[in-house]
Amino acid sequence: MNSFEWLIGLRYTRAKRRNGFISFISAASMIGIALGVAALIVVLSVMNGFQREIRGRILEVASHIQVSGQGNRLADWQTVANELKGAPKVLATAPYVQAQGLISFDGNVQGAMLRGVLPAQEDQVAGLGRHMVAGRLDALKPGEFGIVLGQDLARALGVGLGEKITMITPQGNITPAGMVPRMKSFTVVGLFRIDMYQYDAGLALIALQDAQKLFRMGEEVSGVRLKISDPLEAPYVSQQLAQASQRPLWFSDWTMENSQYFRAVQIEKRMMFLILTLIVAVATFNLVSGLVMAVTDKQADIAILRTLGASPGSIMQIFMIQGATVGIVGTLSGVLGGVLLALNVGSVVSFFEGLLGMQVLSPQVYLISSLPSEVLLSDVSAIGLISLVLAFLATLYPSWRAAKTNPAEALRYE
Repeated sequence: MNSFEWLIGLRYTRAKRRNGFISFISAASMIGIALGVAALIVVLSVMNGFQREIRGRILEVASHIQVSGQGNRLADWQTVANELKGAPKVLATAPYVQAQGLISFDGNVQGAMLRGVLPAQEDQVAGLGRHMVAGRLDALKPGEFGIVLGQDLARALGVGLGEKITMITPQGNITPAGMVPRMKSFTVVGLFRIDMYQYDAGLALIALQDAQKLFRMGEEVSGVRLKISDPLEAPYVSQQLAQASQRPLWFSDWTMENSQYFRAVQIEKRMMFLILTLIVAVATFNLVSGLVMAVTDKQADIAILRTLGASPGSIMQIFMIQGATVGIVGTLSGVLGGVLLALNVGSVVSFFEGLLGMQVLSPQVYLISSLPSEVLLSDVSAIGLISLVLAFLATLYPSWRAAKTNPAEALRYE
């Protein structure tokens, strides 16, 4: 493009038009593009942050990979653990016993997932020990029948540290009166909080040997939990370990166990991207109408430029520059505003929660209690590029229409 096309195109963008409605449409288009771009960045950043928070909190409790035998029972687990610990990318192993049970205290009954662990080894494969709000994980001693509860589970039962609860297991005792559930008294020796309702309200930990006695497993365990160097490689490492194993073992990873969460987030992220892109598209349609009206308003100017020797291509470039300027300014404003809002969205939401006296995110529904955000350069770049492309495409028809203006017809009534 020559310099005079830029000069005139930018001048048309800055100049006050005779028809103020045209200026209003251009301003509305610019604001619409900025709002659409900002909304896209904020929404995708919140989705990314939600996924990151859920992944991090899941990995504080769940293992990267779990290995179990047939019937969810694994004999000779020490040999299996030693073999797996020597595999590439495996950092630590820990046995576990897992089953469901009922916890009763003072007339309150709650279902829970019971996990028998060796505290020293459990701390190597998961970070639960860092989230104790009362007591210690290593207070789980074999034979003492201590239990560590999630804070929300303890609150629902109304139980505190040092108090005794009654554990009711699915395996019953056969008596002359029929099948009677097995019950065992446990002492609460610790409370943890992950800030993820699924675990805080539904998980209880006991010593591995106590769990083996409680569920009549002898020396067997449910399986072995593994920690690897990169959790995101868990599916690949799990597959490699399964192929290399000479034993009939079942390998699963944390992405399989929690796939519904991440699949839901990905689907929602794609749908929100498509829906909010329509906001940018609507703003570009406004840009089309504003440019068409600007072309009509500038008929005499176009005719004079043509008589002075400007080619149809130059006329087209002038109005493309005018429309592209609106798109670029709107996009850059939206990117800047969206990134700033996304980086501070937690503070903004907290402010409105305090102002309105309500909680935006219920942990029972959304699994987290605060609004996270993670701005990814790839998302910002893609949104900015899409906005610029749509704005550029919006300039083509009005610019082509300007280039087709007949100077004689345009000047006839001037």
